[in-house]
Amino acid sequence: MFDIEEIMRNVPHRFPFLLIDRVLDFKPNESVVTLKNVSINEGQFQGHFPGKPILPGVYIIENMAQSGAFLMIKSSDGPADDTVYYLGKVNKMVFKKPVLPGDQLKTTITMEKQIAGSAIVSAVSRVDEQLVAKGELMFASGKG
Repeated sequence: MFDIEEIMRNVPHRFPFLLIDRVLDFKPNESVVTLKNVSINEGQFQGHFPGKPILPGVYIIENMAQSGAFLMIKSSDGPADDTVYYLGKVNKMVFKKPVLPGDQLKTTITMEKQIAGSAIVSAVSRVDEQLVAKGELMFASGKG
């Protein structure tokens, strides 16, 4: 649905920390589904863990946060010049299965509540339709 150029127009992160490759589905103010291709060439696998590489949980949370920011920014017709969405809180995060090089991480973000510059979303990540992580994220907007 949206390629990397559209993602980069709406999410301020860049290589090596942009963790979304494609947007598969988007419903303004409701939900977004994103895809991240996990590659052995990514730097974190050099140390996490040598001989048994797995995607760190904080990277999964960051993928969820970037996906949530995309939902909020794109729902408001694109980025404001000086507004940044900050991850403020992570609730009830559970990791069920490791994410490995070669996996495609599919993340669904659903808007739960929006109030004056802040939002709460539910986040679910899957690989091959198997749950790998889920939780709730809270965002606040601020001036960048």
